[in-house]
Amino acid sequence: MTDTPRPVRAASSKLVSELAERAGIEVVWKNAQHQPQRVSDEVLRVLLDRLGLPCTSTAQARESLALLDAEQRSSHLPLLITAEVGRAIALPVTATKSGTRYRIDLEQGGMIEGMISVPKGERAMLSPVPESGYHTLTLNDRRCTLAVAPTHCFGVADAMRAAGRVERPDSPGGRGARGWGIGVQLYGLREPGDGGIGTYSALGRAAQQIGRAGGDVLALSPVHAMFSAEPHKFSPYSPSSRLFLNVLHIDPAEAFGTAAVQAAIHDLRLGGTLADLESRSLIDWPQAASARLSILRRLFDGLRAGQFGNAPGLALDTFRRRGGHPLEDHARFEVIQGALLAQSPDQGYWRNWPPALRDPASPAVAEAVAATPDEVTFHVFLQWLAERGLARARAEARAAGMAVGLVADLAVGCDSAGSHAWSYPREMLKGVSVGAPPDLFNQSGQAWGLTTFSPRGMVTQGFSAFLDMLRAAFAHAGGLRIDHILGLRRLWLVPDGSSARDGAYLHCPFEDLMRLIALESWRHRAIVIGEDLGTVPSGMRERLADNELLGIRVLWFERRVAKGKIENKADEQPKDSAMAAAPPAKGTDELKTSPVEPFIEPAKWSTHAVATTTTHDLPTIKGWWAGDDIDWRDRIGQTARPAGSDEDPVARAHLERVRDRGLLWAAFQQAGLAPAGVPPPAEAPVDEALAFITLTAAPLVIYPLEDLLGLAEQPNLPGSTDEHPNWRRRIAAPLDALLEEPMLADRLLAIRNLFQSL
Repeated sequence: MTDTPRPVRAASSKLVSELAERAGIEVVWKNAQHQPQRVSDEVLRVLLDRLGLPCTSTAQARESLALLDAEQRSSHLPLLITAEVGRAIALPVTATKSGTRYRIDLEQGGMIEGMISVPKGERAMLSPVPESGYHTLTLNDRRCTLAVAPTHCFGVADAMRAAGRVERPDSPGGRGARGWGIGVQLYGLREPGDGGIGTYSALGRAAQQIGRAGGDVLALSPVHAMFSAEPHKFSPYSPSSRLFLNVLHIDPAEAFGTAAVQAAIHDLRLGGTLADLESRSLIDWPQAASARLSILRRLFDGLRAGQFGNAPGLALDTFRRRGGHPLEDHARFEVIQGALLAQSPDQGYWRNWPPALRDPASPAVAEAVAATPDEVTFHVFLQWLAERGLARARAEARAAGMAVGLVADLAVGCDSAGSHAWSYPREMLKGVSVGAPPDLFNQSGQAWGLTTFSPRGMVTQGFSAFLDMLRAAFAHAGGLRIDHILGLRRLWLVPDGSSARDGAYLHCPFEDLMRLIALESWRHRAIVIGEDLGTVPSGMRERLADNELLGIRVLWFERRVAKGKIENKADEQPKDSAMAAAPPAKGTDELKTSPVEPFIEPAKWSTHAVATTTTHDLPTIKGWWAGDDIDWRDRIGQTARPAGSDEDPVARAHLERVRDRGLLWAAFQQAGLAPAGVPPPAEAPVDEALAFITLTAAPLVIYPLEDLLGLAEQPNLPGSTDEHPNWRRRIAAPLDALLEEPMLADRLLAIRNLFQSL
């Protein structure tokens, strides 16, 4: 007789919710309309399982709770504790008695000794530390890193002072000297002989030209490492690794001279191909990548043969030693992925590789690359050239007199199939995608197909992977834009294979991350900008402002609802008002139920954020004015069409845009930038829009190059793939040639003069 198996008892909804909350998941959250939403038990179970906290059964859920208890109530010091200068330090340990002695060895020398205090009912406390740095805390026989941060990031005012800019007490917001700059898509810059892709050399020359025009900032698209074996994956916000650089932006002639490059092109018979690529308005990434890598491989072969003397080889060896195992891991990943993809197209994702190759520390990995050591060295060589090119561009920006210089862009995550996820498996989230919940602009929500650091993994590993990434991003920049900075506080996670609606927010160690960013910001003397658009948690922007971490304010979104008013009330405006000259467009009487949302006047824009007209994901001035974004969204199926309604949502959106054009034109008139009594023009008022953001109280104004050139199309259309040429558009001519054209020259001169007059 056999015993009957006892049935597995499913974990109750209450137990699953308790585990989720303990794990940092928001079981109840508020949507863009501030309405509470509850995550379903099914979604919670899947997410918890992906976080390594299974809870299908009651027994599993209790085991997962016990695991969290053990982690959160540990009597051991963590690998790293963060703190702020001059503030008492709370220890995240539970078994420390009051009166226990401790010692802090300061990074720059010196030592602090003291006794722990444990106020009744509170955590153990250390006395404040007076200087920032990565210090060493010793408590009994245990040690950990004590990262003490300044109270705020290195700011625009600090950069301006360091550059000798004169501070004016009467400047907007009373925050001292202001700066301005230009935002560019690096891949879209154009120069003769660039092979069809913008280069780090073009970036450096752009910095020189913008610096001479009076600009202090050149903000660029992400330059993270992509996939050499998969050039069709070219979105700069979906990189293979955020530790390394995009090698396709290398200018081969910068390192080895024009003659050597021309010889390689001749030998490879690439002259016609390159001429064709350079003539196009859209980048052909696979073809351009193949050509560039072929040229670089020919130059690498020449270097190995001693064609360029000993100096380049010695410099490469030094770079390789400095890069250590992270660089070796990335290079090995590139080699292994390329070899396996050549055998089967499903080998792009490392989780599909043979099990022994999924761990970078496995002996099988070393064996796999041992037969072709030059292949690994080639990918190290590529990173060496990329870093050299970006470093030179930064130096050229500073030499041109820019107070800030290059502002790098840090993507919110990386491709889960890339080298970063392969190299740091303990720190990365698995089986989920970072994204965004449904909002007013994307009613289906978003799943970006990206992974990022696990909050628990960061803490248990002493934030080492996060710091490696942060330092790589700051390495050759005077500033850093952090994409989707809301992700430092909480991440919208979507289980792989699920709808973006079926996700939940996971909380991150926000204060720890903010302190580490401030500390690294000062160590690199670099400003920090956080892209804070979307559904912003309560108090988030205030915390960013306290930390002097700049947000971003976009012209299209800086609006306010006029309470008690409805649309199409121009007849009630005073006759001398700006709106009196803008009669309602034909058909706008259909919008009477829509609230009026006037544009905020420049003086009331935030003093804690960058001002800009648009972003890479939003319409340009010209595109917005024409409503091109409305038509594009409809073309790719992003226009909501309510069931049972006969209304044409596209026609309605265009009517709303007519209304909004009138409101924006009124704002320009009220700011003294457009003539009173004149209706909105048919052509986009580009100059007025650029001047409008110049008048704001923002400490830094960034003008997208697309708007300075008066272009209609935006770089990226979220939610599209092949329907829109994302990340492929190139400017029509080299920037120096465009700067000689009256339109752009006059616009930059007007911006400079307006800045000087404020």
